[in-house]
Amino acid sequence: MSPLKPLCLNYNKISYAQYFKAHFQLLSLNIPHLYSHSLYSHHLVMVHKREYCCYLLMLVLATYFMPSLGDTTTQALVKFKSFLSNADALNKWGDEAISVCSWVGILCTNQTFYGLRLENMGLSGNINIDTLLELPNLVSFSVINNNFEGPMPEFKRIVSLRALFLTNNKFSGHIPDDGFQGMRRLKRVFLAENGFKGHIPRSLAKLPGLLDVDLHANSFQGNIPQFQQRHFRVFSLVNNQLVGPIPESLSIVDPSSYAGNNGLCGKPLSQPCMRSTTPNFMLPHEEKENRKQRTLFTAITVMTVIVLASILTLIFIHFHRRKRAQHSTTVEEAQVKSYRSISTVSSESKSILVASGKSKKKNEDADFSFVRKEGKEFDLQDLLKASAEVLGSGSFGSTYKAMVLNGPVVVKRFKQMSNVGKQQFFDHMKRLGRLRHTNILPLIAFYYGKEEKLLVYEFAENGSLASHLHGRRGSKLDWPTRLKIIKGVARGLAHLYEEFPDQKLSHGHLKSSNVVLDRSFEARLTEYGLVPVVNKKHVQQFMCSSKSPEVSQYEKPSEKTDAWCLGILILELLTGKFPASYVRHGKGASEELETWVKSIVKEGWGGTGDVIDNELLVEKNCEAEMLKLLRIGMSCCEWSLENRLGWREAVVKIEELNVNDHDGN
Repeated sequence: MSPLKPLCLNYNKISYAQYFKAHFQLLSLNIPHLYSHSLYSHHLVMVHKREYCCYLLMLVLATYFMPSLGDTTTQALVKFKSFLSNADALNKWGDEAISVCSWVGILCTNQTFYGLRLENMGLSGNINIDTLLELPNLVSFSVINNNFEGPMPEFKRIVSLRALFLTNNKFSGHIPDDGFQGMRRLKRVFLAENGFKGHIPRSLAKLPGLLDVDLHANSFQGNIPQFQQRHFRVFSLVNNQLVGPIPESLSIVDPSSYAGNNGLCGKPLSQPCMRSTTPNFMLPHEEKENRKQRTLFTAITVMTVIVLASILTLIFIHFHRRKRAQHSTTVEEAQVKSYRSISTVSSESKSILVASGKSKKKNEDADFSFVRKEGKEFDLQDLLKASAEVLGSGSFGSTYKAMVLNGPVVVKRFKQMSNVGKQQFFDHMKRLGRLRHTNILPLIAFYYGKEEKLLVYEFAENGSLASHLHGRRGSKLDWPTRLKIIKGVARGLAHLYEEFPDQKLSHGHLKSSNVVLDRSFEARLTEYGLVPVVNKKHVQQFMCSSKSPEVSQYEKPSEKTDAWCLGILILELLTGKFPASYVRHGKGASEELETWVKSIVKEGWGGTGDVIDNELLVEKNCEAEMLKLLRIGMSCCEWSLENRLGWREAVVKIEELNVNDHDGN
């Protein structure tokens, strides 16, 4: 006998007609989750009619008194807020007159809650994971640009999470190696601009569905773990303390993703790894166990080197004496046959450019050409023997500062021009060499080789704009300087289009690292006009022009494509944020710098403090001009070509800007 039978004795005499009438009335109530209810599904057909009425009554009563989904979400959100500090922006949380989906920072779709976007609110306190677990359907969590401190909370407990944004807070310390274990649905991880240190968690690298990983501007150390994914929409490890070889799975990532990690080597960087260098994923206790073995191995290696050096010295002395005894008058004429590589012998950041091979000097000179007569005081031999310093490594190759007889020059090494013919290359380089403009870094000379090309430019004393915005600690650019820089960029871009009216991409690779600053902080464009001579596949994969919507989606550049790159540069200059997610667009594209800026402006989250670099906020009577430049940048980043500013309109609007607001407005 069923335990509910005594409760239903009064229903013994109901007819089957009444039974089925009650059944269909229940269905008409459209009670959520009724059809999956264990009692209902199990007894739907088999239960006796008198017991069915009892079950019916109990289900209706239970459903009526059960808290609704909205009530549960409301209670959990209010509880979550109670753990936060400086939460004035969330004052309307809990207001029963406003629906949950209308609260600030709540993400909903079709009036269904799915995430929190609590960005740029000055929040601090405790991110209570237990409370977040009470939120149904939580798949996205963002607290970008707040003041949360301490170790990263245990987000791994929220296994349904798909997107985690913690950028620009004060989180610190080690992330446990299992810090992301079990989060198989996680696709987007943004931990940039915090104080995390230690190894990158291997549990993060093992996640199968990662699309975006941004860890730039932390203090992560050690080797990069072997990520399962090979293709990312966003991937940045910029400005950490990582060392060792880059895993093979990450060898196709844009080299700029590894900038600021001087200890990294291997593809896609130009810095090769020593053969003995292998990935080290040992934990601290494992390293301690192997310390004695490493010490012994080092001692044996040193002794072997000493013995070999002694043997080589004796052999050298023997042949030298024999040569003198024979009074040989033969002199070996050593010349460079073809430029094979530039290798760096580092000593306190100083290097020597070394060329290998032998040939006649006249053939060598034929492939090394000056494009301007003034200041010619060196040849290829002088260049290759000059002391040099590595300035950086990008998607094209390495950049060096070389000290020749008449002062420093910049040497850029290119490997991605192998598909262009010699005469075409010579003609194009000479055309670039004829450019004369204050905001164009002059090309001095070039070298043509089958596998590699060298371009020699003048040296800019103050380095790249990117190094000031993101790399050099303590380097500050005030508003007048930044406005001067962007005006110089605009003028240089305009000159390129005037000189190359036949090209849709007169620059093609405009970004902050390709804007250098001279002694007076005048902007000078570099790596310009190279699209016609760079291998097409490399252009499509790495050059900034390929990141615009029309090129990434349809491979059809226009005259407004360089304007897109100019817009990104303007937003980077104003926000001070590194466009780490500046990668190929397309369907399902990740949130870019311009998308982030537009979302804040569209939602009206206050004044310039929401987007403008904090270093600029101290400037007085400049806010209106900054906002004008911000709007220009946003207009240059319109996805629609019809709505996007062209380079001419952008240059005119930029030239109209002033250091201070008109009449204080």
